[in-house]
Amino acid sequence: MKINEPVRNFVRHPEKALKHYQNSIPKGIFRYCPQCKSKFYFRRVGRFQVCPECGYNFRVPAYQRLKMLTKKYEEWDAEVVTQDPLQFPDYEEKLQKAQSATKLKDAVWTGKAQLGDFSVALGIMDPYFIMGSLGTANGERITRLFERATTEQLPVVLLTASGGARMQEGILSLMQMAKISQAVNQHHQAGLLYLTILMGPTTGGVTASFASQADLIWAEPKALIGFAGRRVIEQTINKKLPADFQSAENAFKNGFLDAIVPRDQQLAALEQVLTVFNAQKWGGSQDE
Repeated sequence: MKINEPVRNFVRHPEKALKHYQNSIPKGIFRYCPQCKSKFYFRRVGRFQVCPECGYNFRVPAYQRLKMLTKKYEEWDAEVVTQDPLQFPDYEEKLQKAQSATKLKDAVWTGKAQLGDFSVALGIMDPYFIMGSLGTANGERITRLFERATTEQLPVVLLTASGGARMQEGILSLMQMAKISQAVNQHHQAGLLYLTILMGPTTGGVTASFASQADLIWAEPKALIGFAGRRVIEQTINKKLPADFQSAENAFKNGFLDAIVPRDQQLAALEQVLTVFNAQKWGGSQDE
């Protein structure tokens, strides 16, 4: 049997053969899990974008996360955008790229949504919009979310994912923590439910303020939760931190979370909580 020349070359140079076949595989057909380091066919992550090997929840854009929870929603305050208060170099270009990639004006989607039989004020932070950083625009949107929820007597469900305050807006970004916290307190004083779901990563000032101020604090499996970065802490205390130091599982073990809820179970769990809340608040369904 004669062997054609291309095959003969592959036999003689297996590294070339490997490169040839690797280049012929479409991009994105295999996924890599940053948690367990496994590689697998992209369809195995399923609708909820979860690693089939270890249960790690992949980061997803806010609109995709929204559609995992509900099909009935209306957006609030979509017109709120940052004014680049410090005229930070190249900030406008960075914003335009993030807006194009996420279809959001800033790093959070806010609005009213139907979760099962219940209406809620819903917020979802987007880790693909400048790492979900907290700036003046999304700080304003989250504040308005709580204020309108208080007015309309709605519970708030907020999904957080953030690298912390946005450096391009300096101290003005830090002020958002206090502003949102005040709105959270007013919502609480009105006797309304506030529930957070911490996605990975939830860090910095977001963790230090409104993400940790809810009546119920849930997290997704394997989510990164913390304040300062691992290297900063290790350099400060001159000690090596445990591998799971900033994991959702470690936070739950030490009492910082009420539950770790996988994505495919979150809607059912939210409906259970909302049923109990509505029974206590109104003696039945909001829609009755």
